[in-house]
Amino acid sequence: MPNKPKKEKESSKSSKSSSKNNNNSSGKDAAPENPEEVGRTPSGSKRPSTSTPPPTQLNKIKYSGGPQLVKKERRQSSSRFSLTRNRELQKLQNLKDAAPPEREELFVQKLRQCCVLFDFIADPLSDLKYKEVKRAGLNEMVEYITHNSEVVTESIYPEAVFMFSVNVFRTLPPSSNPTGAEFDPEEDEPTLEAAWPHLQLVYEFFLRFLESPDFQPNVAKKYIDQKFVLALLELFDSEDPRERDFLKTILHRIYGKFLGLRAYVRRQINNIFYRFIYETEHHNGIAELLEILGSIINGFALPLKEEHKMFLIRVLLPLHKVKSLSVYHPQLAYCVVQFLEKDSSLTEPVIMGLLKFWPKTHSPKEVMFLNELEEILDVIEPSEFVKVQEPLFRQLAKCVSSPHFQVAERALYYWNNEYIMSLISDNAVKILPIMFPALYKNSKSHWNKTIHGLIYNALKLFMEMNQKLFDDCTQQYKAEKQKEKYKLKEREEVWLKIEELARQNPQSNKLQRLRPGLHPQEEFLMYSDGGLAVFSMETETPTTEDIQLLKKSMETEASQGVKDLKKEKALMRRKSELPQDVYTIKALEAHKRAEEFLTANQEAL
Repeated sequence: MPNKPKKEKESSKSSKSSSKNNNNSSGKDAAPENPEEVGRTPSGSKRPSTSTPPPTQLNKIKYSGGPQLVKKERRQSSSRFSLTRNRELQKLQNLKDAAPPEREELFVQKLRQCCVLFDFIADPLSDLKYKEVKRAGLNEMVEYITHNSEVVTESIYPEAVFMFSVNVFRTLPPSSNPTGAEFDPEEDEPTLEAAWPHLQLVYEFFLRFLESPDFQPNVAKKYIDQKFVLALLELFDSEDPRERDFLKTILHRIYGKFLGLRAYVRRQINNIFYRFIYETEHHNGIAELLEILGSIINGFALPLKEEHKMFLIRVLLPLHKVKSLSVYHPQLAYCVVQFLEKDSSLTEPVIMGLLKFWPKTHSPKEVMFLNELEEILDVIEPSEFVKVQEPLFRQLAKCVSSPHFQVAERALYYWNNEYIMSLISDNAVKILPIMFPALYKNSKSHWNKTIHGLIYNALKLFMEMNQKLFDDCTQQYKAEKQKEKYKLKEREEVWLKIEELARQNPQSNKLQRLRPGLHPQEEFLMYSDGGLAVFSMETETPTTEDIQLLKKSMETEASQGVKDLKKEKALMRRKSELPQDVYTIKALEAHKRAEEFLTANQEAL
């Protein structure tokens, strides 16, 4: 299978389209200094590179289809707000009904009125009339700022930022159960904000304020400063995924519009990551922050600054070792691949870093690493592949030999990726001797039949690739097994000599036998390190008949393996039947992502 030449690979790259309305895309907001953002198109099983990071899931819990178990005990409710003493609001005149000269003053009055905070926790039914006045006021201002031009005047900036700060900036509640159990984002339902009916409209208003055609960053920078950004970043630890979704979009817009804040934002995000990796290992917003960074990395100019390379090595790679990797892995893998598409010289440190943090005992995490590694190999340059092929395939050989069938299966799927196979074909002399022992041994000894089919498929591809090399590897494997057998026999003979010498000792008849009635040689084989336990394993050397049989059965087994591949199976661990809060499920399902209504907003304009 010939390798694709470099020119052909480059010609297959297509320009990435970016939408300024999509909060995930780099577009105008990420301000790419290098406008020619390109990505590879898929070839065969090669996955395409996308221009946007994968969106964070709002609801990570997989509910079973069984009977609902209603959750009765709720954890500590949402954030505590400093309630306003005088909460009696008077309904003001509608903005559209006011005379044009009076609208600005009325708009300011409504913004100030919305700074009043209500109790949604201790007494949710209190002040219902005034809560509705505030909700209606926020709703009206959202519509007003969306469908009217020249409404964001200089006097509106301090009032809008202050209203947002008063409503949103607060101390978040602890995210653990009262009983002390640690919060697990994959298993536990999140605590939703009780004040969300008002908070949602505050976030929506501020987002439309930032998106307004009248918005002037030079005026707003007096109020949206480093202190504001830091308070915004602290809210990313909120347990409510709807809030984090809004925060993600708002921070992305601020990063795009305020050039002076960009370095500060990146530095503070780094600090959150360092604290998460080395201190707490707990933060609810890592996936959202990585999603923002995926768009930012898209816009990095070439050549990459040393600061950005250090971020990859010191932050993104160590993020792989945290136990909650599954919560944010798709976004993390996207960021890593974006770096390698920008600068292929980073491939070697990235792959060696992944091998350094490779899981030893956690199989689901190992499957995630294999997923990411295939994404990296999809964009790797042939010259960089040569540098890492030996340690890389030594690890893949271990994965193929894994007793966990999902790990072995995921590793063997690499042989169905055309681009990876072209790289293997060009370097078969180095790779086949590393992979052959694991493939041959597990073709006989692995407990899972599906793995047998996939291994036969891989061996068949290797044999078609280079028949002579395949035969040489077979002979070498046979010689090594004979050598192992010979060493084992020598060791056994030495132990027998020692045992014979021990019997000549006059005191030997006083020793009690370990297993009475057992022949001395059998007893030795039972208890020695190199006895029956070794021979009971797969240590037979492949005979000529074995090889012929292997070649004959490859066609049928390989075709069966391909059929099995077509049946897509989701790799996920089984979840327990968890108590469900129907209100939480409905609230998360009803949440509309920010980019959806922003797109509609732009169409309306």
